[in-house]
Amino acid sequence: MTFRRLLSTAGPVLGLLLVLGLIALYPEVRPVFFTGGNCKTILVQTAIVAVGALGMTLIIVSGGIDLSVGSMVALGSVVAARCLNAGWSTAGTIAATMILGGFVGCLNGGIIAGFRMLPFIVTLGTMGVLRGSAKWISGKQTVPNPENATLGRLLDPINPDQLLPLPPGVWASLGLAMLIAVLMRRTVFGRYLFAIGSNESAARLSGVRVAWVKLGVYTVAGLLFGFASLLQNARLSLGDPTAANGLELDIIAAVVIGGASLNGGTGSVSGSLLGALTMAVLRSGTQQIGWETYVQEIIIGLVIVFAVGLDKWRQSRGT
Repeated sequence: MTFRRLLSTAGPVLGLLLVLGLIALYPEVRPVFFTGGNCKTILVQTAIVAVGALGMTLIIVSGGIDLSVGSMVALGSVVAARCLNAGWSTAGTIAATMILGGFVGCLNGGIIAGFRMLPFIVTLGTMGVLRGSAKWISGKQTVPNPENATLGRLLDPINPDQLLPLPPGVWASLGLAMLIAVLMRRTVFGRYLFAIGSNESAARLSGVRVAWVKLGVYTVAGLLFGFASLLQNARLSLGDPTAANGLELDIIAAVVIGGASLNGGTGSVSGSLLGALTMAVLRSGTQQIGWETYVQEIIIGLVIVFAVGLDKWRQSRGT
């Protein structure tokens, strides 16, 4: 068990170091890749997946899954753009978008917990509903933000050639990560989360109100997905109903690479953040090396398969 725990903790770090080491083998890439400006670009690219991974970590640890996060990010980006164009303040736009995400999460959680339906099926259906709603609200076209909209400053790379200062959105993502880490490790809710993911029947017999915990998990995750959609809007300075297509796979992959088990009961905030960072570093490095996009997709797919296989091996060693 000690080796298993060590592997779960150190695995994401070793994975990131391995990717960095592979990129460092290319002398023509090193002077460009290992710079403050490029590190800032990678962190900005990581922010959206990282915030989504925080919510997905809660869901996967509890034994669930959410395939609707990409569509939620697209819908939230469109809603944020519509609110800004309607004259809403930045604070009001942020609140409305996050409340929308929380409502969608609550709806998913309510259906899953209330009717005991499979999360895969429920969120697969929600994925289509949200994507269609985004296209309906936007009129099947992008919705640009008003000029000089302050929301865009969330991911504005001030001094793009230097690491510091980091954009506010990156700092906000780190702050949310700390809050979720405390929620998972230092609260009763967090203990219930792991208990349900490890053995839902045993948790229910122990007096855990499983349905309410699941409802809370999906609601909190929805709020985080809403914030991810704000970052998406800030990065593009518009709402795009076709954006974030496949983002749910990147987010799930980040959580799995970070050491979480798709069977539930295992996962950490730090691991998920490292998983998101590893994917961003891998994409940035392969782009600068000059590899085609399909090569990047093949590599990331192999990494995901390896991470899932490693999780299965860890479980077999623990039994």
